[in-house]
Amino acid sequence: MGDDLIDGGQVRVENGRPDTEAVEKLTALYRQIKLNQLDEETIRCGLQLVLLKDVETDAIDANHQLTPDTIGFLVAYLASRVIHRDQLNLLDLTVGTGNLLTTVINQLAESNSVKINSFGVDNDDSMLAAANVVGTLQKHDIQLFHQDALDPLVMPKADLVVSDLPVGYYPLDEHAKQFKTAAQSGHSYVHHLLLEQAVNQLTPGGWGIFLVPSELFTSVEAKGLVEWIQTEAHLQGLLNLPTELFINKAARKAILMLQKKGGNAKQAGQVLLGEFPSFKDSNAVRQFTNQIDNWVAANIQK
Repeated sequence: MGDDLIDGGQVRVENGRPDTEAVEKLTALYRQIKLNQLDEETIRCGLQLVLLKDVETDAIDANHQLTPDTIGFLVAYLASRVIHRDQLNLLDLTVGTGNLLTTVINQLAESNSVKINSFGVDNDDSMLAAANVVGTLQKHDIQLFHQDALDPLVMPKADLVVSDLPVGYYPLDEHAKQFKTAAQSGHSYVHHLLLEQAVNQLTPGGWGIFLVPSELFTSVEAKGLVEWIQTEAHLQGLLNLPTELFINKAARKAILMLQKKGGNAKQAGQVLLGEFPSFKDSNAVRQFTNQIDNWVAANIQK
């Protein structure tokens, strides 16, 4: 149906499906949709509701579910505070349906008036098909790549990488060995490898803002991850998300902020650490974001 809307409401029929009656019903429904009267964020939200219904109906695996808007807005907010460019290359290494990527694009375009060249990678072609619909209907020119995100990347270097990283083990042990964050034995954590790949793809001084497990630095492989970060990037921030967003404590995530060494990057005098208050308490959230703004002003060079 997304492809139908991209084609101006022309219903695609393959092997007699949908049948004539369904085509007539769909055509009537498509006529009611005035995409040119809707802004990008409204379109994104509408598509997200459709995809959320699909996630619920098909019991989609956790690593393939959409990044919630609340979290997406936080990532976009942090990006808007640390990125000061008229034009940038934006990459999502685990783009999925494109909801996080387009959330960041929309917010940066509105708050920072920045021209964005965007790229997305995923190894699931059905996810990429959805991302194409999500991006195209919002009139975003997103270049999508169907590949293992840990294979060599062919897009330009990125000034900003955002990713909701999958959690688990990477099955290709020999392939993982080329990364410094690979496990000493057995399978490596895929989120460690993706962090390294993302930083490798950044321009000097570029930023990576990632959703990671809140227990990232307490795992058995944390020592190697910390050593790699100290060599290649500045760990600028780690903010835990409210527990209310997650069904169980084990699934809790945090926002990790890395800045690649080089350019005008320097280690912040004080790493941004903390925990977002409950989003139900608007005053507490406002106070917390004010603290972040003050931290940026004191520690991040424009």
